[in-house]
Amino acid sequence: MRRGRLRVLLGAAPGVGKTYAMLEEGHRLSAEGADVVVGVVETHGRAATAALTRGLEVVPLRRDRHRGVSLDELDVEAVITRHPSVALIDELAHTNAPGSAHAKRWEDVEQLRDAGIDVITTVNVQHIASLSDVIEQITGTVQRETVPDAVVRGADQIEVVDLAPQSLRDRLSAGLVYPAERVDAALSNYFRLGNLTALRELALLWLADEVDSALKQYRAEHDIDGTWTTRERVVVALTGGPEGETLIRRGARIAARSAGGELLAVHVLSQDGLRGATPGALATQRALVEQLGGTYHQLVGDDVAHTLVEFARSVNASQLVIGVSRRSRMSAALTGSGIGATVIRDSGDIDVHIVTHSAAGGKLRLPRVRGGALSRGRRLLGFAVALVGGPLLSWLLFSFRSDDSITSDVLAYQLLVVIVALVGGIWPALFAAVLSGFTLDYLFVQPLFTITIAHPLHALALGLYVVIAILVSYIVDQAARRARVAERATAEARLLATIAGSVLRGDSAVEALVSRAREAFGLHAVRLVGEGGTVLAEDVADGPAPANAACTRLPVGARVGGAPRATLELTGDEPDGASRRLLDVIVAQLAAAIDHLELTAAAREADALAETDQVRSALLSAVSHDLRRPLAAAVAAVGGLRAADVRLSPTDRAELLETADESLRTLSMLVTDLLDVSRVQAGVLAVSLAPVDAAGALLAALDELGYGPDEVEVALDPDLPPLVADPVLLQRVLVNLLANARRFAAPGTHVVVTTSRLGELAQIRVIDRGPGVPADRRDDIFAPFQRQGDTDNTTGLGLGLAISRGFTEGMGGTLTPEDTPGGGLTMVVELPVQPAAETTTQGAR
Repeated sequence: MRRGRLRVLLGAAPGVGKTYAMLEEGHRLSAEGADVVVGVVETHGRAATAALTRGLEVVPLRRDRHRGVSLDELDVEAVITRHPSVALIDELAHTNAPGSAHAKRWEDVEQLRDAGIDVITTVNVQHIASLSDVIEQITGTVQRETVPDAVVRGADQIEVVDLAPQSLRDRLSAGLVYPAERVDAALSNYFRLGNLTALRELALLWLADEVDSALKQYRAEHDIDGTWTTRERVVVALTGGPEGETLIRRGARIAARSAGGELLAVHVLSQDGLRGATPGALATQRALVEQLGGTYHQLVGDDVAHTLVEFARSVNASQLVIGVSRRSRMSAALTGSGIGATVIRDSGDIDVHIVTHSAAGGKLRLPRVRGGALSRGRRLLGFAVALVGGPLLSWLLFSFRSDDSITSDVLAYQLLVVIVALVGGIWPALFAAVLSGFTLDYLFVQPLFTITIAHPLHALALGLYVVIAILVSYIVDQAARRARVAERATAEARLLATIAGSVLRGDSAVEALVSRAREAFGLHAVRLVGEGGTVLAEDVADGPAPANAACTRLPVGARVGGAPRATLELTGDEPDGASRRLLDVIVAQLAAAIDHLELTAAAREADALAETDQVRSALLSAVSHDLRRPLAAAVAAVGGLRAADVRLSPTDRAELLETADESLRTLSMLVTDLLDVSRVQAGVLAVSLAPVDAAGALLAALDELGYGPDEVEVALDPDLPPLVADPVLLQRVLVNLLANARRFAAPGTHVVVTTSRLGELAQIRVIDRGPGVPADRRDDIFAPFQRQGDTDNTTGLGLGLAISRGFTEGMGGTLTPEDTPGGGLTMVVELPVQPAAETTTQGAR
């Protein structure tokens, strides 16, 4: 049976018109004679979408009950029994109700395709599994319903249903996407212009990558090796040298000349690991590539030019940027054509740019040999092999000597030199080469038993033999030297990586350095001793210390007077020169770690003192300005009541009593706010979380303030589940926000309060149409003792928003300010919803 085809309509966000486009396509196919049915359509209350289903056959949905709720789901078996040629299935990422045959709707679609039915479906880019982390960064919303990339990429046809972000916001404002009570929340959160722009770009780029993958597959299936320049792809070759930044910036400029240009930087490592680059330079260059919007790649291959060209072809590159060789002309002449010439010869139709730089044409330098590559024991063993093996070989060859055996004699001695070089390195091999040369002349070259050579050709042959022996021994020694250097570098890199990993996992930098140093050098104990003999860190191996263990002390850091900050004590074998170099690195890192600890401690103390001083100054200022007024009014009123020489009328007495009562009540509120903010700042806020009805908390706050319908307009979501909050703290938050919004609302306007749900969070929005708050001052309004304008001394200490934010965060939520569309300020309280209610709501949806 033919497997059904899949056509996916991909959208950047809800409301772009995917379902509408799917139904229009269904009508078009039906008019052309195709057998089309509607398997499931999610209209979300949109009248235009519902109207478009008329004229199409709709397969009845399957009705299930879950926890007392009726749920309508796609009836897969009914669609297969009906067996149309095309089925319209909306919302590919939908989660089916518990008890369904499949957990996800995309699995239903796969079953329909297996039955030979073509499917047209819809999905938003935020539901593609590989993009979930990017979507969360952009929108702040975790996507619970996702579709595997393989399902979408396996579609026979993918189309983007596109709509400009501002046009989508206009549709949302007109009530064509969500009901009116959800519009403000949607515009201020998920449907912000920046979010929609990013989601639209993400959808287009994802589809572009899919088209690019299809192009690569087509080229591979048809064995097409040539470059198809569908867009500029610039590959920059990095050696790890100082010219890398110049090459990267040149490649970025080339890529920027065409729309959609792509920058790729590549560094080729040799398979033996001996041809290395500066890791720090490569890390810096990689950061620059990513900053310029490119990607960094690292390959392994002995033939750098061939590996580079093959990579450029594999990514369908159109441009390749390399630097002028840093070798001198003499070096290039001696070693042949360089990488640049080979790349140009093999690049084919890829344009190659050779960029000059300041490091081109370096001076000719001869390599230095510093010390032996092998240990002293290996060198002594090499001399022993030469001294024992030489005479034995000479006796054996002399016993079977003939006039025609000179060639085999020379090769036998050559083999002895190679063996000695492999065992002991260059110096034993040189000794064996000279010794075997004299032996050949004495025993096998006429005249025999003399150190004289009668024929010039014999002298030339003997000289060539010695030269070849020296060259072979030198090459073997260099290989051993490089292998040892590579092994040492690998061990050092592994040690430093382990130390860095320990710090990243949360370990103390000082303790990690001390512990890894002891393990790396096989020491019995390592101690870091501070001033006065205090042990800052210590790591000791199990068991007693060796009898011949030495104690090495290294100073760590230095103060102004020259005295060390600490001393690193090493108990065990005394480190050699190579170990000393790595120990110097560890000592430098320890000094930096100690400096960081001291600076962190000092900064923490300074921050605490500064914060305490700021709070103290603000508190004194608040007490002097704000507490004085109600206190003075209360004292004056009580004094007037107690005055014996003044006869008060009942009206005056009532007025003074009212003044005293109001002043003392205001004073009590101010003191309560001071105590609340001190609890928040001290971190001793007591929170008792429980399911709370948002509507009940809001009504209680309105009753406390005495606000009526002429002052506050309420639009509540009837399906909002209970919040997880402290009912007392939540009421205090709402009272502060409502009072603040009413104070700054423009005359003749209402304060609007709405509730809605966004994922696993509930939102309570308190909206005013007042002057608003500039973006650069929004953090200031949450600072204690701050009032908008700092001129009104009759409305409190400026603690309301600070207390509200502290209470909200104590309940595990957030309080953020936003612009009100059309002017004003919206305060958004986000709190988690009750988990059990969340599960039920998701199943119903």
